[in-house]
Amino acid sequence: MDLFSFDDDYVRRLREGDPATVDHFVAYFSQLLRIKLRSRWYSPDRIEDIQQETFARVFKALQTENGIRHPERIGAYVNSVCNFVIHEKNRDDFKNQTPDESQVDPPDKILDIEGLTIKAEIMDNVRGYIAALPQREQDVIRMIFFEEKEKDEVCRSLRVDRDYLRVLLHRAIEHLRKKL
Repeated sequence: MDLFSFDDDYVRRLREGDPATVDHFVAYFSQLLRIKLRSRWYSPDRIEDIQQETFARVFKALQTENGIRHPERIGAYVNSVCNFVIHEKNRDDFKNQTPDESQVDPPDKILDIEGLTIKAEIMDNVRGYIAALPQREQDVIRMIFFEEKEKDEVCRSLRVDRDYLRVLLHRAIEHLRKKL
């Protein structure tokens, strides 16, 4: 595709509505806009809509007094108008999007009293089961799971090495499982 140089005379003919100039302008920029819009994977209908809206805005700007001041930059102007049209169409599509059926409704912000009560009962039961364990196993579970201390720190507190801490933790969990 050959690039075309635009000048004051060309823009004047466009303003006056010269059929040959308007046809050339539309054919020239239709091809460029189609290349641009196809690269964005738009459907043919969407490409046509964007092209028509772009041309409508450019021709409207041509009719205003200060619409196009630099004829040599008309290509950049058409491209910018096209970018604005794309942006507006995407924004409108996003605003008008209907939620898919696959989307989950957000949870209600109403307090789930029953769920909280059940959770509190479970926590009380677990605390009771932990209290029934030997003191050393209680300490291991408390430090590892509730206080979330580093294992090296737990080893220092209990005066054991990491291998034996693993054994203590395993025993404590097994005894707790039996009680649950």
